Amino acid sequence: MPCSPHRRLLPCLWLAATSLLQTELPAQKLKVYVLAGQSNMQGHAKVSTLDYLADDPTTVPLLAKMRDADGKPTVCEHVWISYLTQAATGDGSGVGHGQLTAGYGARQDPAQDGGKIGPEFTFGLRMAESYDGPILLIKTAWGGKSLHTDFRSPSAGPFVFDEASLAQLQKQGKDVAKIQDEKVTATGRYYREMIEHVRSVLADPKAVCPDYDPKLGYELAGFVWFQGWNDMVDRGVYPKRDQANGYAAYSECLAHLIRDVRQDLKAPKLPFVIGVMGVGGPVAEGDQTRVVHANFQAAMAAPASRPEFLGNVAAVPTAPYWDLPLAAIVDKLDHVRDMERRLRAKDKNTANRDGSMSAEQQAEYMAKYRAERISPAEETMLARGASNAGYHYLGCGKTMARIGVAFADAMRQLGG
Repeated sequence: MPCSPHRRLLPCLWLAATSLLQTELPAQKLKVYVLAGQSNMQGHAKVSTLDYLADDPTTVPLLAKMRDADGKPTVCEHVWISYLTQAATGDGSGVGHGQLTAGYGARQDPAQDGGKIGPEFTFGLRMAESYDGPILLIKTAWGGKSLHTDFRSPSAGPFVFDEASLAQLQKQGKDVAKIQDEKVTATGRYYREMIEHVRSVLADPKAVCPDYDPKLGYELAGFVWFQGWNDMVDRGVYPKRDQANGYAAYSECLAHLIRDVRQDLKAPKLPFVIGVMGVGGPVAEGDQTRVVHANFQAAMAAPASRPEFLGNVAAVPTAPYWDLPLAAIVDKLDHVRDMERRLRAKDKNTANRDGSMSAEQQAEYMAKYRAERISPAEETMLARGASNAGYHYLGCGKTMARIGVAFADAMRQLGG
């Protein structure tokens, strides 16, 4: 199924002549977009959860674009992707590439379809709706990586341990000098890998994108950043994270990243989209239980408001795409799992406090316990919509698909 909206709207007779009409389209340069970040840019939504989009009338049209007439994931004719990510074994990275479709989410083998999607799938579909020429996505994403260290860019300078952290390490009997040396080695590693991969792909775009015409060249049209979890939960690096401006260092590092990416890729005004971490959904004003989330979201969005970035950097909240009904069921499931753990541990507040329950009796007890708390309809919803943990947006394809569209829309507004 082609990505072009023009072809989707054409009558079947004209579609039969696609190959002829493709040659009549005006030749255009290749548009290139870089997508970078950690595990949520990788994407942990299983393709099986795409069915869940059909349960919501508002996302049925989007699902129709994500699937072809046979119900299989759309394969974009003119959108290609090169994906650098970590390998399942070892500490190295590997590359997968091809026409954009589902399966370019988190992968065990970088070169093989992982059965998952991230934001890249619908981002590419959406961008293709407004551009008839070829598009190339260069995706670089690794799970569990921070901005304060792993993606730290050159102008941010070296990572500096504060006195409290050093004192704590010494108190724990750690080899402080060794830890500092290791930090120097780790700092900026994934920033460098990202830049090196982008440069490598752009040195020979045709190796990834057969549609590329060297005579027309390419345009580096935009950059999308979707990262944050490892920084948000790091109380050691951000000891005042529960206070206003507690994540100010993150904002500074992100501003440096934007400047350095533009400098290193020789694109001074490169449109830059920040995907603001939204795990857990919107934070209600005054909600002190989630003040850390609110503070971090503000810090992530802050660079877009700087005068130097006005008009070419946009912050896109992803909290609105958190699936609240699905999350409510997952919360119930978490309670069920907690009870199962306590039952096995012979917790004094459980029916197995004296350890007399057999494995079979425990299983029967838990089956009843779960059925009393999660209805059959909720079990169905859970199976259709969730495939991973909360920090991965529940592994919900509906959430990832909507985030990808939001990133594309923001990019188009920036002129990318």
